[in-house]
Amino acid sequence: MKAMTTGSPATLDTLAFTERADPGQPGRGEIRVALHGSSLNFHDLGVVTGRMPADPGRVALADAGGTVEAVGEGVTEFAVGDQVVSCFFPDWQDGAPTIGNFARTPGDGIDGYATEFAVAAATAFTHAPRGYDPVEAAAITTAGLTAWRALVGDGGLKAGDTVLLLGTGGVSIWGLQIAKAMGATAVVTSSSGEKLERARDLGADHLVNYREVKDWGRAVADWTGGRGVDHVLELGGAGTLANSIAAVRVGGHIALIGTVTGVAGDVPTAALMAKQARLQGLIVGSRRQQQEFVRAIDATGIRPVIDRRFPLAELPDAFRLQQSSGHFGKIGVEW
Repeated sequence: MKAMTTGSPATLDTLAFTERADPGQPGRGEIRVALHGSSLNFHDLGVVTGRMPADPGRVALADAGGTVEAVGEGVTEFAVGDQVVSCFFPDWQDGAPTIGNFARTPGDGIDGYATEFAVAAATAFTHAPRGYDPVEAAAITTAGLTAWRALVGDGGLKAGDTVLLLGTGGVSIWGLQIAKAMGATAVVTSSSGEKLERARDLGADHLVNYREVKDWGRAVADWTGGRGVDHVLELGGAGTLANSIAAVRVGGHIALIGTVTGVAGDVPTAALMAKQARLQGLIVGSRRQQQEFVRAIDATGIRPVIDRRFPLAELPDAFRLQQSSGHFGKIGVEW
């Protein structure tokens, strides 16, 4: 079977199809899945470009949606024909996080899902949301679950809260949709007026162009009447954290889920202390949290925003679109 694997060195020019042996039939506790769709994440881009070191020849992509083709002995949760979606941390089933690396993350420490078939433990997948196609289902694995855990699982989001979302990538747009489905108010930042208008169409209540408004954190706090927002999805890292602290309310929650603008820099600790805010780093979530997210999707009917879909053979071009930051929401791959 064909698989899209990293080269040596790992670059978009060396990312290419190779032949892999069919994984065969599932053993006890396993399922065989015919894979049909995935979506791109910042983490995936890091692996295929060598920014995040992985073994040469690694099968790319952490996310996957597909159809169960066979179930192994002892598997009762799934049946042949079920639509399923993968888990980012296949060994983190429930409870508090105990994993601090990517040693068992598909597409990084182990082979990912840019291929035709996979055999894995049944607990490495969950049921897909009802009515989702494989690309839509794959969009929940990393980006969707990160936003869900940050806002609902760890943040305790409730109706009437105000959420600040940085940018218009996959995590932030999921965060916008989750916030509106939960009855919250959403503030979105971007450097693109066009993308801000698209966010408005999805229900954003307030828009801030951070190129035009340099002190955007204070501007967001002023928009709330000086109270500040309850939750921040902080994707920038060191380069945006000071503004996020300025925007958050006293006792609010900042979920640090990205380092797009840099991994090092000054942190205004006095300002953070004065706000008595909770600054929490987090990486995706557990299988149980993914199951809860799927139930919420089924109940609310929200669907991911897929900006564009590429065939698997054009995976390098899909990553080039991601590098250009020209997308809104998720970039899909289907086969």
